[in-house]
Amino acid sequence: MIKILVDSASDVEKTEADELGIYLISMKVRFGDEEYSDGVNLSRREFFEKLIESAELPQTSQINEYGWEESFKQLTADGSEVIAITISSKLSGTYSCAVKAAKKFGGKVHVVDSIQACIGERVLLQYAIRLVKEGKSAAEIAKELDDKKHKIQLLAVLDTLKYLRKGGRISSVTAIAGEMLSIKPVISIVKGEVKMVGKAMGSKKSNNLLNQLVDKCGGIDFDMPYVLGYSGLSDDYLQKYLKDSEHLWKGKTDFVPSYMIGSTIGTHVGPNAIAVAFFAK
Repeated sequence: MIKILVDSASDVEKTEADELGIYLISMKVRFGDEEYSDGVNLSRREFFEKLIESAELPQTSQINEYGWEESFKQLTADGSEVIAITISSKLSGTYSCAVKAAKKFGGKVHVVDSIQACIGERVLLQYAIRLVKEGKSAAEIAKELDDKKHKIQLLAVLDTLKYLRKGGRISSVTAIAGEMLSIKPVISIVKGEVKMVGKAMGSKKSNNLLNQLVDKCGGIDFDMPYVLGYSGLSDDYLQKYLKDSEHLWKGKTDFVPSYMIGSTIGTHVGPNAIAVAFFAK
């Protein structure tokens, strides 16, 4: 039997993991003195309620070697093999801890660095679930995921620069000037790291820029998993984007799945961001 284990940077919550028949390992999220297990006793909605109320940014901590080892021990106890999918090794030490732990299980555990986070990691997970159902071996699945992950594109439009400023990613002067001009930055995960790939004034122009960047990537491979994401307590910006990007989906799909972004990326982008993740053609 093959079991899939994914970290909570994928923004999969425990209840959803149970429905998908996969296993979740949680990062810790700390607001002041309060610590939570991401996706277990802190839902994506609860996270944004706390983020909006909090003066300070929360702290997220990587999953250590012991945490991975305990999960691998439980999942391999019945002779199963495990495919573990992690957040980008450029964004967290979680991957290297998983690799160290996996070495103790005699080849029964295959660790895949998604080189992504949030919905980018989620589309790789969805592909992994498909490959298990197709009856491929664990080694074949791990290799296929490593090959295909480089085709994943994750693009996001931010509504505010405040949280990038709070996290020290940009200066206060840049943030204040950007807010005054209503500048919406577009970010992407490039070779495992978060990069700013464009900026536009106002939500209409930023949505158009996002669409142009999707086209520039070669367009969406609709035979592979694709999703939209949004941050915050309302999906109003997401619904607006769906209208502005109708040409991307019309005639190609009847349904565009969407999910709320969680703590790992949500901490830095803040509420009202929208994102798209897909395998490029």
